[in-house]
Amino acid sequence: MAVKQLVQEQVVHQTKPQYNVYSETANAFLFIKRFIDLISAIVGLVFAAPIIVIFGILIKLETPGPIFFVQERVGHKGKIFNVIKLRSMGIDAEKNGAQWASKNDPRVTKIGAFIRKTRIDELPQFINVIKGEMSLIGPRPERPIFTEQFNREIPGFEDRLQVKPGLTGWAQVNGGYDISPKEKLELDRYYIKNMRGSLDVVIVLKTVKVCLTGSGAR
Repeated sequence: MAVKQLVQEQVVHQTKPQYNVYSETANAFLFIKRFIDLISAIVGLVFAAPIIVIFGILIKLETPGPIFFVQERVGHKGKIFNVIKLRSMGIDAEKNGAQWASKNDPRVTKIGAFIRKTRIDELPQFINVIKGEMSLIGPRPERPIFTEQFNREIPGFEDRLQVKPGLTGWAQVNGGYDISPKEKLELDRYYIKNMRGSLDVVIVLKTVKVCLTGSGAR
């Protein structure tokens, strides 16, 4: 059975609304959140377009291969979708199989190092937000192979899938790649349990700081 099929089956049977994200109040918030996501992503994509074009050209000049990197991720309730990023590694980055990015990863190009540090590589994901596959704020989506692995190793890891994955999130602004999957889960659970507009504003402000400082990037 393919990994993504296994992940979807696991999520259908395991994901439970531990934090009642389907209450009337939560539904109202999620409806407003979707409206804000859509408007913000459209405006964001308009302003991000020149930046994407400029760095797309630089990526093409530095290394052969496509400008964009499309990869399967696990979304809300285990639905598989294709996340869109600016390519930050060489085209043979995973010739030895799927692996997490490491600190000072030699697979990352020079332009790639900059766009990963500033999170510019994530800008094309405004498209995922517009399509409804992601939110501006939520748990970062994992790949099917890692989701399956963490579901086995970390009890409750599937709790992250109760809401749409985000372009940024509470775990991302409190450690990012520098924290373990288990620590990310606890931070994501905190967000899901305490979802509200004021927390989203805090995350947006912290995200700006992360983009300026490069904190938690690899």
